[in-house]
Amino acid sequence: MTLLVNIAGWGTSSQSSVAFDWYSQKALDGNPFTCTHSEIESNPWWKLDLLKVYTVSRVVITNRILHCCSERINGAEIRVGNDSSDVFSNPICAIITSIPGGASYSYLCNRMEGRYVFVVIPGTSKILTLAEVEVYVVYPGNLAAGASATQSSTVGSWIAEQAIDFNPGFYPKPSLSCSSTHTQTNPWWRLDLRHIYRVSRVVVTNRNDCCSERINGAEIRIGNSLDNNGNNNPVCAVISSIPAGDSANYTCNDMEGRYVNLIIPGHSRVLTLCEVEVYGEGNLAIGRSATQSSTYGSWMAEQAIDFNPGFTQPSLSCSSTNNQTDPWWRLDLRNTYRVSRVVVTNRNDCCPERINGAEVRIGNSLENNGNDNPKCAVISRIPAGVSSTYTCNCMVGRYVNLIIPGDLRILTLCEVEVYAEYLAQRC
Repeated sequence: MTLLVNIAGWGTSSQSSVAFDWYSQKALDGNPFTCTHSEIESNPWWKLDLLKVYTVSRVVITNRILHCCSERINGAEIRVGNDSSDVFSNPICAIITSIPGGASYSYLCNRMEGRYVFVVIPGTSKILTLAEVEVYVVYPGNLAAGASATQSSTVGSWIAEQAIDFNPGFYPKPSLSCSSTHTQTNPWWRLDLRHIYRVSRVVVTNRNDCCSERINGAEIRIGNSLDNNGNNNPVCAVISSIPAGDSANYTCNDMEGRYVNLIIPGHSRVLTLCEVEVYGEGNLAIGRSATQSSTYGSWMAEQAIDFNPGFTQPSLSCSSTNNQTDPWWRLDLRNTYRVSRVVVTNRNDCCPERINGAEVRIGNSLENNGNDNPKCAVISRIPAGVSSTYTCNCMVGRYVNLIIPGDLRILTLCEVEVYAEYLAQRC
């Protein structure tokens, strides 16, 4: 899953100078009627400190809505990088030619990495005014997205879900974006991924305000058991320490599990988490869309990704085409992934030989309905009611097709699972 999150409000802003009371923070207040304003000067700039390095997808700039001076934004450069002291040493994301008064324009930054986002107008006798700035960053493949969290106890407003809200909690204050237990024995936090995944790594972000040592000794555990609230599952890693405000990566070597726990063993301990990210390989068919060349009766395409193998009532939980030439079925993953394997479950009631000769194809093209994409495998046969796995060796693609070449063929699928990682990750 890939999420774009506006994190501009999580950082702190500053600008080269302040005219009137038009402070830098007014570009982050969500109100297009309030603006920032520099003095007349050379190379006026506005800076956003995101407080840690992010992968920036795009920046949205809203121009002033007042009755003058919309042209002042012309020629402004958006820069993203890690140098806080020299604006021009940071790479350029985009140059603003013009933005009509009150309009918002989006500028793609193509996954530039940086802690700082600058808007600067090069030249002499310039004024920089900004009504609003939004910065969207990428969270590719974070399995914590859309999952649920709980913890052993909750102090005040520090609820469990705030550890998976994509806000590291540095600004405006951790109590609104971090989780925390009370002081207790063996405090724990648990993430329910809702399905079993192969977890490659877990990223933990520590609090930035105080007490960074409280994370020391925390255990990351992954598995499928809820015995002892999931805290008996195998250990992925033990956190020795994480500096305040830092994010640390822990490799889990494809441990399988539905639950990810963090627990600090001992008496009078507090567990505070400002962000937990989980990356790994899972069934990417979850929540996706499917279509097929034709539909026989109630045997709809989506029934091949409903997690029901359809052994008792295939017509309500398997897909099937009509009898036709070159029948096909296609899954849209919505983003480009590296596909490691595809699992196909054959029908159990009759006709298992109908799957024979089906091709699994993966790619980004929709030419010939996606059936011209590269071939992962050819299914020679699958016994009735059996699930067979086909290794695709990290083939890259958005679409997964199954097609049976030939005349008078029927394609029936009782379940299709696609295991992959987002393109930006290792496969």
